[in-house]
Amino acid sequence: MRIPLPTPLIMPRVALVVDDSMLIRYTVCRFLEERGFTVESATNGVEALEVLSRMRPDLIVTDIQMPQMSGSELISAIRARPEMAVVPIIIVASRSSSFDDLEKPANFTIYKDIDIEEQLTKALATLFGKARRGKAAGK
Repeated sequence: MRIPLPTPLIMPRVALVVDDSMLIRYTVCRFLEERGFTVESATNGVEALEVLSRMRPDLIVTDIQMPQMSGSELISAIRARPEMAVVPIIIVASRSSSFDDLEKPANFTIYKDIDIEEQLTKALATLFGKARRGKAAGK
């Protein structure tokens, strides 16, 4: 008699969303959760580093302009850790920010003043292959 092997569990991808704007944080978190991600969030770079001390995400989405520690400082701290150096990072920026897109240390930059969900869909498709579709993805 053959005993069936257990089906391997597929672990959901984990994302960290860092933004001082509650609306942007909620929008990005909801979008990622609808696509199968488990999401942690932080309101600034200092808080994000605390979260990163206990988990390793598959994706980080961060604002560039935040109090206490900017997105650029956060990204530098993340990239300095060898185990985190390959984690994809998406920057959320305002078109009016003084952020220099040519010097970005991240994989993608998306803009708050343009359809965030459409931009995230394109970024996820590029980073992870076909973007995961959630229940509400067909809006």
